[in-house]
Order: sequence, then structure tokens, then C-alpha cells
Amino acid sequence: MQRFKKEGDSILKTAVLQYNILDDLKQLTKFGLSVSVVFSSIAGYLLAADQIDWKILVLLAVGGYCMVGASNAFNQIIERGPDALMKRTMNRPIPAGRISVNVAMVIAVALTLLGVIILYGINERTALFGSVSIFLYTSAYTPLKPITPLSVFVGAIPGAIPFMLGWVAATGQFGIEPGMLFMIQFFWQFPHFWAIGWLQFDEYKKAGFNLMPTGEKNKKATRLIIMYTIFMLVVSVIPVFRITGSLYLLPLSAVLIFGLGLVMLWYGVKLHREQTNVMARKLMLASVLYITAIQIIFVIDKFFH
Repeated sequence: MQRFKKEGDSILKTAVLQYNILDDLKQLTKFGLSVSVVFSSIAGYLLAADQIDWKILVLLAVGGYCMVGASNAFNQIIERGPDALMKRTMNRPIPAGRISVNVAMVIAVALTLLGVIILYGINERTALFGSVSIFLYTSAYTPLKPITPLSVFVGAIPGAIPFMLGWVAATGQFGIEPGMLFMIQFFWQFPHFWAIGWLQFDEYKKAGFNLMPTGEKNKKATRLIIMYTIFMLVVSVIPVFRITGSLYLLPLSAVLIFGLGLVMLWYGVKLHREQTNVMARKLMLASVLYITAIQIIFVIDKFFH
């Protein structure tokens, strides 16, 4: 009986250890964020594909996750010091000591190589844009974060690639259509990340980061949030005018997208007036809803053309 108990305890400990390792890997690659990025890529693919090739779709999802996961792992290696100072990040695997820097580096490099190879299996341009994304995120955006708020502008470039990456994966071409998808996600990131920067201002300041465009939580910053939200809103509905090649929207879809954008704009204006964390949080949540919903609307709209 004692032997069975020991065996049971050993199995339980092994299962717990395996769960903890898996959980640490999910944290290292920022599983939720990576999945949302893959969702954007899949939406872009579905927009462009005349006929769905499930093999390419799987390669795009797996390769895309590897590339984003690698970017996040490199980011946590570089920022392990600041991460240890912030409540939101101090329990991440590296600052908490559950994963060493060397092991994290091996994981990041392996994911990078695997991601490039998988995306190259789709086509060369997909691999190229995926590589540009990870390079800019790791070598430009991350090092610039403690130096200047302009890092958000640099980070918006790799952050805007996933939506267009799906189109390139489906067609092998870069033109006005994927360029438009890039612009939508590019302008969206500013109100989104500045809302996060507002919410985490004190924590970021403690770690030596400042993501607010003016360096402070003030009305100059919220004016910029409003301005970039308007840019995003305009760019998102341009396809309704049928001047963006084979990417276009039906009027009803454009109205829905415009309405969702007005919700974001409303919270941006409220943040400007009230200057509170409550409004910043509402703007951040509205931005997440916006980017997810419009990608779904774009894809559904395509099947009614």
C-alpha cells in the first residue's frame, strides 16, 4: 500500500512539474498575445485567399506563433531587470528565477529558426516580413523603450505586420491591399498602447520606461490619442470607396466599423476631459474589441461581395 502511495505521489509531482514548465513557456512566449497576433494573420489570409489551403493556414498559425513567441522571449531576456521591479511582471519566469537566461535564449533562438523555416515553407515574402518583424521588435523597439517614448512609433511597425502577413501568405505579393491592412493596425496601436502606458505609468516609471508620447499623463498626450484614433478610423473605412484594389468593404460593414471606431474615439475624448485611469482602461478595452471585431467584419464582408 505504501509503495502505491509513493508511486502516486511521484506521478502527481511529475504532472505538477510538467504543468509548471508548460505554464512558464506560455508566460515566456506571452501565449494570449501571441494567439491574438496569429488571429490577425489568419484574418489577413482569409481576406486574400480565393480558396483556403489548410496546409498554408496551419503553417501560418504555427510559424506566426513561433515568431511572436520568440520576440516575446527575447524581450523578456533583455528586460529581465525592469521586469523584476514591476508587480505586473516580477513573477515572469526569468525574473522569478524559474527559467535561466541561457535556457530562455536557447528557446528564443530555436523558435526564431523554426518560425523562419515554417514561414519560408509558405513563400519567401512571408518569411521576410516575419523576420523583419522579429528584428525590429527585438533590436529596435525593446532597446528604445527606456530611452524615448518614440519607441512606440518604432514598435508599431512590427506590431502592424501580422494582419498584412496573412495576405502576403495567401498571395505571395505585397501591394496596396496588404499595405492598407498594415496601416489600419499601425494607427490602431497608438491609442491602444498609450492607454496602457497611462494605466501603467507609475510602474513603467519605476522600471525606467515611459511610453506616453509627451512623457507625462496630460492633455497633450490625450490630444495625440484622439488624433491617432481619428487617423485609424479614417484608414479603416477607406476600402469602402473601392480605391484599394481587391480589398474593399460593403457600405454596411463600413458603417459598423465606423461605429466601433466612434466608441474608441468617445473614450479617447472622455479620457482627455477626465484624465483618469478609469477612462484609460475603458479606452484600452474598447481598442481590443475594435481590432478583433473589425478583422471579423472584414472577413465576413468578403463573402457577401
